[in-house]
Amino acid sequence: MTGSAAHDSADVAAVARDLAESEALFARPRVEPDVSAAYGEHPDQVVDFYAPRGGLEGVPLVVVLHGGAWRAPYDRWHLTPFAAFLARRGFAVANVEYRRGSEGGAGGHSGSGAGPVAGRWPETFDDIATVMDALPALVADALPQADPRRIVVTGHSAGGHLALWATARHVLPAGSPWRLDAPPRLRGVVAIAPIADFATAVELGVCGGAVVQLLGGEGELKARRDSADPSALLPTGIATAVVQGRNDIVVPQAVAEAYADAAARAGEMVGITLLEDVGHYAPVDPGADACAVVAEELAQLAY
Repeated sequence: MTGSAAHDSADVAAVARDLAESEALFARPRVEPDVSAAYGEHPDQVVDFYAPRGGLEGVPLVVVLHGGAWRAPYDRWHLTPFAAFLARRGFAVANVEYRRGSEGGAGGHSGSGAGPVAGRWPETFDDIATVMDALPALVADALPQADPRRIVVTGHSAGGHLALWATARHVLPAGSPWRLDAPPRLRGVVAIAPIADFATAVELGVCGGAVVQLLGGEGELKARRDSADPSALLPTGIATAVVQGRNDIVVPQAVAEAYADAAARAGEMVGITLLEDVGHYAPVDPGADACAVVAEELAQLAY
């Protein structure tokens, strides 16, 4: 087989894997939460809570932020099997919804054509900051089995970006409305195939230009990057792990590696677990072995 033919064959295999993984994840029936709570007046400002199975008390809380390129068609429901899986593993779980981009470009940022726009500025970030600040009180009422002293944040894809951002608010630029005066009280963050380095993501065209849309368009990219790009918000001083499929064609490995390199330049170590023969969706699919790896990474930080 020639080099070109081998490359084409690898591309075909990667696309087939991506399709199979996404179909498996999105075909899983949604799992209803034990209780839900609002953290604002908008319908998307809601958290679903899953109690740890087995009657456990004082267990770590995992905050889950879903992906979907910050676009409206993708909501928290596709990660409810993942949330329920973590609850079966003994975690208390908060599955967060947040405001995402508008449909068809209406009322949102200029983007690429008439498709769904990625994210809202500043609402997407407003929501993540608000819900993270509200969680201790919400958990006390809705999920008393959780130990608020042991919180780990995780997120997948665009949600991985938001998870990293949520743990870095204390290093936001001075004057940012989301900045914290001190590091958040978190045990750590597990970012799953995260959009963690904006320059690399833009260069690779990740999710059809979603990063540019999230920040409000080309004209805002440079000005807003320092308030939104995890690679610009380092070091955090918070334990950070990345789980990444080597065969991910949605958010390629190069994005996670660029983030880890940025962390190293800032004097911080970020561990990356690279999964062989794994694409973008398997790490959050309870039916895949990769999902157990994520659960183990969470446990290592939480306990």
